[in-house]
Amino acid sequence: MQNNNIIIQSSQPDLLSGKQLYYSFLAGAQRIFDYQNYLNKINVFPVADADTGTNLASTMQSIIDTAIPTKNLKQTATALADAALVGARGNSGIIFAQFLYGFGNEIKNEENLSIRNFSLSINKAVEYAYEAIANPVEGTMITVIKEWAESINLLKDKIDTFQKLITDSYQKAKQSLAETTQKLEVLAKANVVDAGAKGFVVFLEGMIDFFKHGEIKKVLPIRNIVKTEMFDIISHDEITFRYCTEAMIMDVNIDKEKLKSRIESFGDSLVIAGSKSKLRIHIHTDNPAELFEILYKHGTITYQKVDDMVMQNDLVENQVSKIGLLTDSTSDIPQEIIEKYQIHVVPLSVHFGRNYFLDRATITHKSFFNLLNKSKEYPSTAQPAYKDFYNKYNYLSSIYDSVLSIHISKEMSGTWSNSSKAAHVVANQTNKIFNVINSKRITGGLGLIILRAAKEIENGASQQEIANKIDSWIKKSRIFVTAKTMKYMVKSGRLNPVKGAIGNFLNLKPLITVNDTGKTEALQKSFGERGCMKQLVNRVIKLSRENEILDYTISHVNNPLSAKWYAEQLEEIIGKKPTWINEATPVLGVNVGPGTIAVSVMLK
Repeated sequence: MQNNNIIIQSSQPDLLSGKQLYYSFLAGAQRIFDYQNYLNKINVFPVADADTGTNLASTMQSIIDTAIPTKNLKQTATALADAALVGARGNSGIIFAQFLYGFGNEIKNEENLSIRNFSLSINKAVEYAYEAIANPVEGTMITVIKEWAESINLLKDKIDTFQKLITDSYQKAKQSLAETTQKLEVLAKANVVDAGAKGFVVFLEGMIDFFKHGEIKKVLPIRNIVKTEMFDIISHDEITFRYCTEAMIMDVNIDKEKLKSRIESFGDSLVIAGSKSKLRIHIHTDNPAELFEILYKHGTITYQKVDDMVMQNDLVENQVSKIGLLTDSTSDIPQEIIEKYQIHVVPLSVHFGRNYFLDRATITHKSFFNLLNKSKEYPSTAQPAYKDFYNKYNYLSSIYDSVLSIHISKEMSGTWSNSSKAAHVVANQTNKIFNVINSKRITGGLGLIILRAAKEIENGASQQEIANKIDSWIKKSRIFVTAKTMKYMVKSGRLNPVKGAIGNFLNLKPLITVNDTGKTEALQKSFGERGCMKQLVNRVIKLSRENEILDYTISHVNNPLSAKWYAEQLEEIIGKKPTWINEATPVLGVNVGPGTIAVSVMLK
């Protein structure tokens, strides 16, 4: 039988090599993966959002996915810290990454590390971690790291091998972990230890296994994480700020302390980790978009994440179904409907040069148009990355028995493709059912399909029953789009420049639809905006005479007056108010420009 284990033996047990450091980290990472679900379930501080295990696993996965040098110890430690910083998620992940950054930064340029110098570097790294946290709370991960490092310092002159150093110091870490329950009232109430602190102790257990046996199981590019049985999670009493928000900023042009003073008023749980050239930021806030307007001025935003902790907490206390419903931000579904039916949304992104923003999450309509007017480059849009969907499906698989995903037309975006690939991988890992469907629609057309699926789930339909109906719903949906000008469609590459120039010269206004293949198609053109608007209304009149209209929506790109006019006209024709009227996604704004109106209709 083939042995897939990697054997690392040391001829100098009192020295730590780069290769030993790297593989001991992989052993710790493997242990985090094994405990991922358990860490999620005991996560009650600072918010019971059940994601500490997922966040630490993401941090570890980044290390595994990165090519790390293993000969020179300082280079290895620095690379480990950099990989962790890039992949870090959540409060605990970023604190751990900052601790690693401090450790690597304090090591001299040497190939091996003595026990004494290891102790010095570890204890200095604790200071880095504390400096990164705006308001350190004792009884959490940072406390256990500190007390473990202090134990290392006490043991350094009494112990002559790294195996014994890690094993003996682990006892202090374990004791410190047990004491977290008494140090924080919320932990005592739930009768659990701090989840981040437990994650660090679990990581040490993996390192101990490595130093004892000198071997590590082969690490696969994508680890098959085995889910454990669920048990009740203690909910958080109060969420003070709604969104767990993170960012990575490169080419930073502001001092870390100055940046901290500028953004700490946005919320709590602020952590700023990293170096002068690269910062990782974590904060709980109610205003992610306003926060990112400030961050945009102080460097290049290369990563961002926004998690709705109210939604996460609601899933713990009041989950409406065992079928998860997922879509993307182009669906234009209002927040109140998202909350009512617990719909999960993965955002596309809007790019201004090297900076980017998460659609609807870190860029508001107001800030979008401000940037649009100021930017020298016309913005572009991009689908969510495969990893964004992988992380989302991994999280959803721990909550739901199955997941139904419905996305923007694959003819317009690679969103469906990335979602489908990630769902396939997670389905194989978890044995859960995932249906990923190409809606062949966008904006309200997609939103109305999602709403119909949500109502079917509410009424007790099975996932397969709903999936079987969606094709007929797609065929019963219509989208009509009018634009004030063709210049933005030319800028975004959606329209031939020559045709756009001729159309603008003649004041032609197009009426556009999305056909049953999922592609945009020009229905007709009118001279002037008013003529185009009347054409759209006439199309709806014809539909209403031939079919009963179940629902309809109006989305606009910075054009509330025209949206109101359409609402008045269509209510008179259809006999009821729109299901919703709202600002269209900034992604639509990039591609068709200000003034655009999209009317979406769902036939019964």
